[in-house]
This record gives sequence, structure tokens and C-alpha cells, in this order.
Amino acid sequence: MKKEMVINVQMNCEKCRSKAMQLAASAGVDSVKVDGEKSQLVVVGEVDPVILTDNLRKKIGHSEIVKVADVKKDDETKSEEPKVEPNFAWYGYTRAPPVVAYEDPNNYSNPNVCSIL
Repeated sequence: MKKEMVINVQMNCEKCRSKAMQLAASAGVDSVKVDGEKSQLVVVGEVDPVILTDNLRKKIGHSEIVKVADVKKDDETKSEEPKVEPNFAWYGYTRAPPVVAYEDPNNYSNPNVCSIL
């Protein structure tokens, strides 16, 4: 499930920002944005926010999780519309079962059979 994470990261210089972007852009990440005024990193993807924050703490410095939210797709909102079920016409009577006739081919194949029985 995709999540949108906002992480406060201590980014004092341009080198720290690029390093934070490289760390955040790992497998499972769809997009990474840096908000320079607030020193926040916005990550969207299927990554565990705790593991990502720990990696940022080890490599860059102080970092903390501000917000984690699920990302909803447009397809999910469209699928929530009520579906109309078709109305079926039912007959008020039952039909008779089909008649099946079987023929015994063994009676006619042997001419020595007595027919008086």
C-alpha cells in the first residue's frame, strides 16, 4: 500500500539535501520532494517510514516523522460508486422435463431369439 510520508530532516547545506534525496530514492519509492523552507522531505511510495527515518538519522543527522498517510488513487474513488444489478424476468410456471427415448439394439441383432415370450 502506498504511503505519503513527511519527514523533518536537518538539512543545512546543498550537499545534505542531495544526500537526503539519494537516501530516500530507494526501491519502492515513487517520488521524493524537498521543502527547503521547512527542511522537510516528502516521500511517496511503498517504503517503511521507520526504516527510512533510521537510515536518514545514520547518514545525515536528526530526522523525525511528521506525518504518514495512505495515498488514494482515482480508480478507488470511482469504484466506490453503487453498482446497479440487472433485473431478471422469471417465468411463473415450471417447464416439463425433456422426453428421452432409448432403443435397445440387442433385440434386433439376433434372429434366433424367441419372440413369443
